[in-house]
Amino acid sequence: MSKPPALRRIQADIRELSIDPSDQYAASPLEDDMFEWHFTIRGAPDTDFEGGIYHGRILLPKDYPFKPPNIVFLTPSGRFETGVKVCLSFSAHHPELWQPAWGIRLILEALISFLPTPADGAIGALDWSSAERKSKSTFSLIIIVTNNFTLSAIFASRTGQKESRILLPFMWACGGFDS
Repeated sequence: MSKPPALRRIQADIRELSIDPSDQYAASPLEDDMFEWHFTIRGAPDTDFEGGIYHGRILLPKDYPFKPPNIVFLTPSGRFETGVKVCLSFSAHHPELWQPAWGIRLILEALISFLPTPADGAIGALDWSSAERKSKSTFSLIIIVTNNFTLSAIFASRTGQKESRILLPFMWACGGFDS
């Protein structure tokens, strides 16, 4: 039996990111839910976000790639609210603009590009000062390290395994991401 289009596309996105990884972002689906991805992106050089590493989730709909995902940031950036589905031209807030050819890589690259742009009142967007955004770039890394140690300990205690894909953002942030 043939796999549903969404799973074929998700596997293609996984393959694309593993064949040609970036030093600016990383993403991976949960082991038990291919439709929920966790990502980390680096703040772009020469912006208020430089030095920051931001963690979030990409929530793919069951009919991906024909419908757009929701995107939720889990670490503060000064640009996007945490825990809120953000409104961007490539998110579920704008299905009329979504193109099925767009994938996880484009979403991650677009997120990096959108960080230094004005919020303009969009849902989940923040217009914090330059100083506040710069302070969040340092704070974001502290949160990622803390959360990943905590999540890794919970995962290990529940499964008996020492490592998990949940460590992806931490390993990548520390230069240990090589897959």
